[in-house]
Amino acid sequence: MKECYLENSPIAYYVDDSADKEWVVFVHAAFVNHRMFESQFKYFSGKYNLLAIDILGHGNSIKTKKGDSIEKMALWIDQIFQKHNITAAHFVGVSLGAVIVQDYANRYENKVLSLACFGGYDINDFDIQSQKGNSKEQMKMMFKAIFSIKWFAKANKKISAYTTDAQEEFYNINIEFRKKSFKYLAKLQNLINKFPKTERKYKLLIGCGEHDIPMEIDIVNKWSESENCEKIIFQGAGHCVNMDKPEEFNARLEKFWNNN
Repeated sequence: MKECYLENSPIAYYVDDSADKEWVVFVHAAFVNHRMFESQFKYFSGKYNLLAIDILGHGNSIKTKKGDSIEKMALWIDQIFQKHNITAAHFVGVSLGAVIVQDYANRYENKVLSLACFGGYDINDFDIQSQKGNSKEQMKMMFKAIFSIKWFAKANKKISAYTTDAQEEFYNINIEFRKKSFKYLAKLQNLINKFPKTERKYKLLIGCGEHDIPMEIDIVNKWSESENCEKIIFQGAGHCVNMDKPEEFNARLEKFWNNN
């Protein structure tokens, strides 16, 4: 993957345009970066053109200036599309990444070939009150981060991945996260319920791991009941299903895209 930077923005992104086929965009979970998709990059290289984004405040997207906000992620992704003459792409988002790709789809629907969201929720129809049940645990995690990112990452890996290998991989990326980048997540709520829920013009795949928190599994099940989409609960996986079950994850994505 070639490292690139978007002019007049803090965004770092990574491109593999070696395939003469459609584009796939990968957007990562909170507190890590594009490297959480290493297994996907290896598998899909040469089969699709690949684009991976480091979300604002994550990875190498850290050279920020006043006014930079996570609310601009969709705009920045579209500017990358324009720079590389990408007319449309399949989008894959995990956790925070699932929010970002949905926001992009809300704004640039005609540039979305398909949408795959894992460990996420429908940002156009989300009951924010339901999130309060998880707020105490989130506060405990933030408290750990104030004192030590390593302490935070050690606890975070256990709720973000299920297998030992995936947990260690997640931890090694998480410890690179900077405390000051927490502030960029504060405006995430501004992307929620901003657009009305409408019928999608592209195919949707949603899912999570069987060992994700019960609230997430419930969200995915209810989401699948509210609109026409494909759903998968990965066995033997936690929140970051692409890291816990990379082979199954890759095969499921490929089948989804081929059916489209």
